[in-house]
Amino acid sequence: MKTCLVVDDSKVVRMVARRILEGFDFQVEEAADGQQALDYCKAQFPDAVLLDWNMPVMNGLEFLVALRALPGGGEPAVVFCTTENDMTHIAKGIEAGANEYIMKPFDADIIESKFAQVGLL
Repeated sequence: MKTCLVVDDSKVVRMVARRILEGFDFQVEEAADGQQALDYCKAQFPDAVLLDWNMPVMNGLEFLVALRALPGGGEPAVVFCTTENDMTHIAKGIEAGANEYIMKPFDADIIESKFAQVGLL
């Protein structure tokens, strides 16, 4: 079973994402900020990370840069899931190592499409 780490400071967003991803047979883990996510990844890499941008403690971009710097940190597929929709943010995310980008609000069809594009489904 593939694993997905959902990283978002909103408990509601994490719950909705969990429900959708479990429907695609993912084992889902959660983190409320980038630091929690990084700590999780240092212990074990998930197959995928669904990543919010704006969070306290460590934002999504800071997490992504730190993740990609870890030995083996290039392996998890990272999909940004955020309200940040300007091209500057999207370009920064892709340059930092994100595989795809989803805009909030999202639904099962959007996640399915993006996860399929990066080879997770």
